[in-house]
Amino acid sequence: MDKEGLEIIVITGLSGAGRTQAMQSLEDQGFFCVDNLPPTFLVKFAELCAQSRGKVSKAAIVCDLRGGEFFSSLSEALTNLETEGFHLRVLFLDASDKTLIRRYKESRRRHPLSPQGRVLDGIQAERQQLEELRIRADEIIDTSDLTSQQLRAQVAERFAKGRGTQMAVSVISFGFKYGIPLDVDLLMDVRFLPNPFYVEKLRPLTGEDKQVQDYIFGNQMAQEFMEKYLALLEYILPNYIREGKTHLVIGIGCTGGQHRSVAIAERVGQFLRDRNYVISIKHRDAAKNRKGGTAR
Repeated sequence: MDKEGLEIIVITGLSGAGRTQAMQSLEDQGFFCVDNLPPTFLVKFAELCAQSRGKVSKAAIVCDLRGGEFFSSLSEALTNLETEGFHLRVLFLDASDKTLIRRYKESRRRHPLSPQGRVLDGIQAERQQLEELRIRADEIIDTSDLTSQQLRAQVAERFAKGRGTQMAVSVISFGFKYGIPLDVDLLMDVRFLPNPFYVEKLRPLTGEDKQVQDYIFGNQMAQEFMEKYLALLEYILPNYIREGKTHLVIGIGCTGGQHRSVAIAERVGQFLRDRNYVISIKHRDAAKNRKGGTAR
């Protein structure tokens, strides 16, 4: 059983403080997540993860008052996990009474500890029950002034240290003649660059071939464009991450999607991969008209 290689995060805190958003942030970071697990099952769950032969190396579990009478055993379950030698961190989410009352009014939900009474009474009772857990928490986040995106970003920042940049980026080359991909976030049109299609020996090749890349990037205009475009990406992608974005699609298009867009997409993908982004590259239209025909 590989306990040392398993990271466990237990998410708890006040109802309405953002446990769901925190769990989703960790899920985006590659954690195996379980919502509302009764604390009595924590040790058994950790043992199953440790026996997964590396398939589950990091797990996040939300434990809260929805566990009913089982929730009171959470503190004991955390102690048992540590005694068994598991690497455990506790994330406690808090918020002001005023903020929690506003959130309950907006959602029109009843507080679990005061289903027939005032929301404030339930919040105060919950604070008393959770005080011991708050004291032993490794991380406390006050979400009173945070948007959902800001909370997710804070969770990612605190628990993704040492993992590299975890936003996934898809780079797609395409031909405008076949339509723009529907899911593109950032669109770049490179039809202003010299077209290898008009060089007979390059026409049957694609932007993945060295001869085509040499032709494109041997041009001073292409070199200047790449320098400025890569600098732009290097500037804006961290800001997307801070806003909680976990997946970005960059679309790079030329006429037919065979030469220029492919070469640029390859260069962009390698640039971002070198900066620890999770990268996938797809050349949607590169093989559609390689034998000639209309201009690429």
